[in-house]
Amino acid sequence: MRGLRFLHLRTLAVRSLLATLLLLPLGPVLAPGAAAAPSATPVRVMPLGDSITGSPGCWRAVLWNRLLNAGHTDIDFVGTLREQGCALAHDGDNEGHGGELVTRVADQDLLPGRLAATRPDIVVMHFGTNDVWSGLSPDRILAAYTKLVTQMRASNPDMRVLVAQLIPLNPTGCGTCAQRVTDLNARIPAWAEATGTGRSPVTVVDQWRGFDTATDTYDGVHPNASGDEKIAARWFPALSALLEEGVPGGPGDPGDGDPLCTASFRTVAVWQGGHQAEVTVRNASAAPVSGWTVTVAPTDGARLTQVWNGTLSTAADGTAKVTNASWNGALAPGASTAFGLVATAPSGSATPGANVGCTATP
Repeated sequence: MRGLRFLHLRTLAVRSLLATLLLLPLGPVLAPGAAAAPSATPVRVMPLGDSITGSPGCWRAVLWNRLLNAGHTDIDFVGTLREQGCALAHDGDNEGHGGELVTRVADQDLLPGRLAATRPDIVVMHFGTNDVWSGLSPDRILAAYTKLVTQMRASNPDMRVLVAQLIPLNPTGCGTCAQRVTDLNARIPAWAEATGTGRSPVTVVDQWRGFDTATDTYDGVHPNASGDEKIAARWFPALSALLEEGVPGGPGDPGDGDPLCTASFRTVAVWQGGHQAEVTVRNASAAPVSGWTVTVAPTDGARLTQVWNGTLSTAADGTAKVTNASWNGALAPGASTAFGLVATAPSGSATPGANVGCTATP
């Protein structure tokens, strides 16, 4: 009886131990009140446009891989459309709808639902080619741009917008399309300057200069492999600069009180083989700036040779960095300064331009 009683007690103890083990969590045990550390939220980038962006829009694949290679691993391309046929591995989500007009998207309020589904922090917009092809005026197209930016800010008051001066357009049967694109592109910088705010800047990226429909498209409209490389190369400095600055709530977010600066490029004079330009630097935050650095990526093979009111350093690929002089680095909120530059350009190059981005020092 004693032996049976002991065996019975031992059996109960084993069952009790097994029950206790089954109730224990399978993962690591946290102290009371402790929680697992949240993973970083990637910056959400929406490529927005028509078939040049989305069908298949392989410049997005080139850009994605260039960003990763530069160390920008905390990004997420977003859109309601999936990858559309590029062989290069990339995050293919996008908002490039083939045949779409920017005026139609604005008139029919198609963008708010797409924004709600994807919640971007940055919009990369090359949009309006079909509108130009359809003969719509720059005033009509820019009004649509304004409405879309208003809707972007309703979705995210801190939205950053990169807007392209469109690649050239020369389809069969449209002899006036090339000039129509030129006319629209000439209006975009002034529109962007009037539309941008310190909280939600609008940055122009020149996709037109140096792009040749004969060698960079397969039909006078859509980019081929050469065109994809050129488009990605133009987006990269501007988007990389935004990612380095940080967007509110995303990786590298500088915070509400930290400084933020913007830069804008303006051609002053042009001559055979070179040009003079001015870059305006503005403190776009509510905090003072003690210094700034502007990245200047000249278009069409130009290279900076001289700078005043700043200090110049140039990388092997021609991308230049200009740091403030000792007397113009400190900027109060909303204040601006400028530096001048001279650049050389290859024979036969197009009208000068550059993609510029600014980073500020507290």
